[in-house]
Amino acid sequence: MDALSKYSAQAEAVLDKLAAPVKPFLPGIARFLLVVTFLEDAVRITFQWSDQNEYLRRHQGFPSFLAQLFLALNVIVMIAGSSLAIMKRYTEIAVAGLFGVIVIQSIGYGLIFNASFLLRSLSVIGGLLMLLADAFATRRKPLFAGLPTLNETDKNAYLQLFGRVLLVFLFMSFVLNGEFSILRVIVSIVGLIGCIMVVVGFRARMSAWLLVTFLCVSNVVLNNWWSLHHNHPRRDFLKYDFFQTMSVIGGFLLLANQGAGGYSMDEKKKNF
Repeated sequence: MDALSKYSAQAEAVLDKLAAPVKPFLPGIARFLLVVTFLEDAVRITFQWSDQNEYLRRHQGFPSFLAQLFLALNVIVMIAGSSLAIMKRYTEIAVAGLFGVIVIQSIGYGLIFNASFLLRSLSVIGGLLMLLADAFATRRKPLFAGLPTLNETDKNAYLQLFGRVLLVFLFMSFVLNGEFSILRVIVSIVGLIGCIMVVVGFRARMSAWLLVTFLCVSNVVLNNWWSLHHNHPRRDFLKYDFFQTMSVIGGFLLLANQGAGGYSMDEKKKNF
C-alpha cells in the first residue's frame, strides 16, 4: 500500500506539472464544457422547433400551446443558466435552473425510465454539483464573521462528495451498453479503477485526469455524429450523447482543479 501511494503521488506530481500551463484557464474551460450540452440542446430545439413540437404533441400528448411553452421555457432557461454558469454569476440560480431542465425533459420526453438517459443525467447533475462546489470554494467570507452561518467548508465538502459519486455514473452507462470485446473489458477494468479512486477521493486529481482521457477518446470513437449524414436517424442521438459526455468531462476537470474535498482519502491522509 505504501508503494502504491508513493508511485501514485509521483504520477500525480508529474500530471500537475504537465497541467501547470493550462491551470489558470482550467476552471473557465471546465465551466464551459459543463454547460455545453445545454447550449447545444437549446440550439437544436430552436432549429428543430416544428419537429420538436410535433413530437411532443403526437407522441407525448402535449396540447399545442403547452408544447410551445415547454420548448420555449427549456431554451430560455438553458441559455440563461449556461451563460450565468460560464460567467460565474448567481451560480446557485443557474444550477437550479439547469437541474430543473434535466428533470422536466426526462418527464416531458418520456425518458425518466430510460436507463442510459438516467445514468448520463446523473453524471451531468454530478458535474453541476461540482460547479456549485467551485462557486462556494471561491466565495468571499461573510462581512459579519461573528454571526452564526452555515459552515461553507462543510457545504462545499458535501457537494464535492455527492458530485464525485454522481460523475462516475456515465461510466456505468458505457459498461452496460455496447458489444462485448476483450478491449472493452480491459478499458472497463481500467475505468472502473479510476471511478473507485474518484468516489473514495484517493489521488482524485490523477484519477480525474485518467477519466478525462478515457472519456475524450471514447467520446470521439463512439459518438462520432459528424461522420453520419445529416438525415441519418442516429445522428441526433449520437450528437446528444457526445455533448453530454463533454459536460461530464467538464465536471471531471473541475475535480482535477479543486481536488476531492474534505470527505475523501486525500484529505484524511493530511491529518496523519
